[in-house]
Amino acid sequence: MDEDYRHDSAEDSDVERELRSKTDGSRLTASEKGKGRAAQRPTKIPKAKEIYSWEESYTRSWDAVQEDEDGSLQQAVGEFVARNRRKRLQAPKDAVRRTIIRHMVLILDLSASMMDRDMRPNRFDLSLEYAREFVTEWFDQNPLGQIGIIGMKDGLAERICGLSGNPPEVLKTIADRRALEPSGEPSLQNAIDMSGGSMSHLPTHSSREVLIIFGSLTTCDPGNIHDTLRRCIEDKIRVSVVALAAEMKICRDFCTETGGIFGVALNEGHFHDMLFEHVPPPAMKLSVAPKLVSNGNGAAPKVSTGDLMMMGFPTRLPGTGAATLCVCHGIMKSDGYICPRCSSKVCDVPTDCNICGMVIVSAPHLARSYHHLFPVKPYQPVKEMGLNEDIALECNGCGTVFPLASHILLAGADVSDGLSRLGRYRCPQCRKDYCSECDVFVHDVLHVCPTCSS
Repeated sequence: MDEDYRHDSAEDSDVERELRSKTDGSRLTASEKGKGRAAQRPTKIPKAKEIYSWEESYTRSWDAVQEDEDGSLQQAVGEFVARNRRKRLQAPKDAVRRTIIRHMVLILDLSASMMDRDMRPNRFDLSLEYAREFVTEWFDQNPLGQIGIIGMKDGLAERICGLSGNPPEVLKTIADRRALEPSGEPSLQNAIDMSGGSMSHLPTHSSREVLIIFGSLTTCDPGNIHDTLRRCIEDKIRVSVVALAAEMKICRDFCTETGGIFGVALNEGHFHDMLFEHVPPPAMKLSVAPKLVSNGNGAAPKVSTGDLMMMGFPTRLPGTGAATLCVCHGIMKSDGYICPRCSSKVCDVPTDCNICGMVIVSAPHLARSYHHLFPVKPYQPVKEMGLNEDIALECNGCGTVFPLASHILLAGADVSDGLSRLGRYRCPQCRKDYCSECDVFVHDVLHVCPTCSS
């Protein structure tokens, strides 16, 4: 018995050593593991959980910037400048009739769909951020205009801010995020009816515009929304929609019938560009006049091309004088402006006098509004320099020295794209050369050629 036990234990130890050597070298095969597993099944590799780009913790935005052969980022910057130049070159070069005094109602979608995270951090926070930037830029380019804000939530329309020409007052109403918390469903009909009622008293020489930031795919309306569309057409209210979700036919119909602009935002940058397209005043449609008969001398009869309106330039009061009562807020304060017609005191300009109704503006505000009517002509990209041409070595604006070799800038630049390989952009009137930075600054900020104005 002892010998048999020792013999069996020796055999077991040999088997254990053999199995251990197989285990250390590689995994056991199916036949070695047991009779029930004839073939080895392929192991499934767990797939990584796919997440949306807006749910990532960070964005590798630096991967979108491509370097050229020399390791420079000038090409990526040049493409951005080229895109802005192409957009500006597509604008009308001649003077276009536009409305200086604008009245716009900004309608914000405050429904539950605005909490979606397809745009970071979500639609609601991004819309509020862009709305603040839009209001600031809009008042800078349209100092004589007024903006009102309306919110859509819980199937109702809520007036957030009435029509006002004071930028800090408008920005204050959309500064508190908690007061505008999204909930419920939006109502396009209620919001557009409220905006139309707030602009019903406006004169004919001012524009009536409605801009809607819409993020839902439904609208909860109390009646037939097509009746609201007909009233907008009769009252000449221009409705534009920036959609964040998808296109809705009723939104497209509002924009098409009233002469507005409709678009669907693809991403955050596209949303910003579409929203800021409404900063410049829109061109007015030409009214088709009936056919008139000449006066017999071969000359056409005179036709009025516009309406005249009366404006007053106020007198500014210093803040060191005695405090008096203002007619706009009914408070005692030292500084202010005196109406030139009724000598009433108002706090800020531009505004309408509460006593006589005259439009009170300042000369700088009126001058800033005129650059939309007479825009600066686009500078022409210089393709090559003539042999007998007087070559300027420095930019006429900032004094930056132009590069002597064309390959220093964009090697793939094309004049048809609005870019110059020489980095020179020439004014068609004064024939002076400017760099790309000065070209953008003149057309986007200054709105006047420095050489032509002097």
